[in-house]
Amino acid sequence: MRDLLIATGNAGKLREMLDALGKVPFKVTSLTDENTRVRAGVEETGATFEENAILKAKEYGRRSGKLALAEDSGLEVDALDGSPGIFTARYASGSDADRYWKLLDAMKDIPDDKRAARFVAVVAIYDPASGKTRTCEGEYRGHILREPQGSGGFGYDPVFFSDELQKTGAEMSVAEKNSVSHRGRAMQKAHDVLLAEFNY
Repeated sequence: MRDLLIATGNAGKLREMLDALGKVPFKVTSLTDENTRVRAGVEETGATFEENAILKAKEYGRRSGKLALAEDSGLEVDALDGSPGIFTARYASGSDADRYWKLLDAMKDIPDDKRAARFVAVVAIYDPASGKTRTCEGEYRGHILREPQGSGGFGYDPVFFSDELQKTGAEMSVAEKNSVSHRGRAMQKAHDVLLAEFNY
């Protein structure tokens, strides 16, 4: 059974990624596992989600010698010309709440019918044994509320209202969110790619 390193140190992302990935014939580890002993932290110098996901997957694959899966994702708001985009996690220093309150402040004068937004996720899989890299993308559409709603999730979940489920990410279970979210959709594609191309 091959090792598969899920290369994230974000507990919220890891929980969602493992749930969406489901059962796979790999020995799955993460950066938070004590026995992984891989130095965490990769500078995200890419200009796109795909570039950053590949950069992280390759670097963690090289450091660990294991098949590595990494993800990069972010929020694109129409009224802000696609911002915060690749800078979503770095939009403001401090907590998740600091970031989404900065977003709400930037959008305070945007009318309700102009608050459309989408999350994008790209998952990259890198095999250091063969040098093969594959990517999978997912998208999640909705709009930005004027006030946070719900107490679950992480990141911008309290202010992102899903068009499909008619609730915020902070009001969803992990399973509900994975059924519609950018990360859930990308990970479901990654599941199929892992089985088809990396299961040897």
